[in-house]
Amino acid sequence: MEHMPISVLAIDYILGIIMWTLIGRSAMNIFLPINSEFFFMKAFVKMTDPVLRVFRPVTPGFLFDAVVPLYVAWFFFMGRFYLMPWLLGYSVMGMLSFPLEGDIARAIWQAFGTRAE
Repeated sequence: MEHMPISVLAIDYILGIIMWTLIGRSAMNIFLPINSEFFFMKAFVKMTDPVLRVFRPVTPGFLFDAVVPLYVAWFFFMGRFYLMPWLLGYSVMGMLSFPLEGDIARAIWQAFGTRAE
């Protein structure tokens, strides 16, 4: 990750946060309606509605409303997995395709991982 420009990491982090927020909205929608008064649901809806509006022209009309955020999150996943490595000139990046998740996994491992001493 040290060899990646900070701009690439910033773009990946932004795309990753948008993707995971869309997934979170779909997951919360399993338990709560869109118009729920629960703070987190309000936050997910407020943050993701602009993104869903942008993608409305390419969203099929037959999708259930609860699935639309997952459909849009798929675009962000594909961009992060295929477009970012291509723009960087890599043929395959492997696990480096997701720097955001790699950093999170590393932090969790450092916090909770077993250390043999």
